[in-house]
Amino acid sequence: MTPDAPRRRGRPSLRSADGTPAARDRILAAAREEFSARGYDKTSIRRIAQAAGVDPALVHHYFGTKDEIFAAAVDLSLALPAKELPALLADGPDGVGERVARLFLGFWEDPRTRGPVLAVVRSALTHEAARDIMRSFVTRNLLERIAAQVPVPAPALRAELAASQLIGVAMLRYVLELEPLASADPETIVATVAPTLQRYLTDPEAVPATGA
Repeated sequence: MTPDAPRRRGRPSLRSADGTPAARDRILAAAREEFSARGYDKTSIRRIAQAAGVDPALVHHYFGTKDEIFAAAVDLSLALPAKELPALLADGPDGVGERVARLFLGFWEDPRTRGPVLAVVRSALTHEAARDIMRSFVTRNLLERIAAQVPVPAPALRAELAASQLIGVAMLRYVLELEPLASADPETIVATVAPTLQRYLTDPEAVPATGA
């Protein structure tokens, strides 16, 4: 009897029971949940596969490496702030702090985008790709571009100071879930944070010119 040929490693066939678009969607949903709950370092391909009910090889088939599935899971719907920029600046700099605060809080309050954003924030402390995504999401795609439209000194520093306010609120409210901030009405947070954002982004005296 001819001995069985050794099992070949590599990508599973898409004709297999699990190789369906529905399986891909399950993997992506499981990845979002795992990265959101655990961050990048504590999430593994095996854990994602287990949560999705598939073989780990199928995760590799659809998404390749852990970095690649992370990028797909956080989705660059996080590039959306750039698309919102014209509306944020349509009425000039007046009120831009409030509009930015409402847009940012909206990402966290919307169940469709909360998972990807939470995954990025949880992972950013330990993973360079997550840090890059967060910088693009909050600073480069949004705040730096707003600050650059306003004739004030040190636009990059202003953008980072504004980002520190937004990310600080997000960490305390959504990641650490500290009360009473975690249960505060979103409009209360917008109204409270907006003047600080407005000052950082538009007040000529808020940041010295030497900070450029």
